[in-house]
Amino acid sequence: MRSTAKWVRISPRKARLVTDHIRGRTVPEARTVLAFTTRAAAREIEKVLKSAVANAEANHGLFGDDLRVSAAYVDEGPTIKRWRARARGRAARIRKRTCHITIKLAPAPEQERVTRARSAEPPAEEKPKRAPRRKAAAETEPKSETVAKTEEKPKPKRAPRKKKEETAS
Repeated sequence: MRSTAKWVRISPRKARLVTDHIRGRTVPEARTVLAFTTRAAAREIEKVLKSAVANAEANHGLFGDDLRVSAAYVDEGPTIKRWRARARGRAARIRKRTCHITIKLAPAPEQERVTRARSAEPPAEEKPKRAPRRKAAAETEPKSETVAKTEEKPKPKRAPRKKKEETAS
């Protein structure tokens, strides 16, 4: 269960930074990581991952969420060479690098598997671990009375500021 994208117009060095993040993760985790990765290579790698999952489901009858990324690597493809005009009639070489992205999937260990039966059942309601707290005295009084009590309190007066005496020089 693998998928390969060839001649992708991304530098292999940049694409390897993204594949390092998903190697060894389950497919749902890898999809989440790729969705929130801002690098341009993440979109291309996400397409390859989607294709690998489709291959596993169609050819081997596996459930996509039960798989993990066993290998993800980027090989260097052919380099497209171009020229750029420079000063005084000279030219500089531009290398447009390409890469081949490969993702291999394998069934996840039993602890990591998400079966369709378990995911279809609604989660059981959890009971509270402790009894709810009793309301404080301030919470039991009507709000209008508590507002009136706070308004009645006078504000403390501040001492007047002392003026600095100017010295004649």
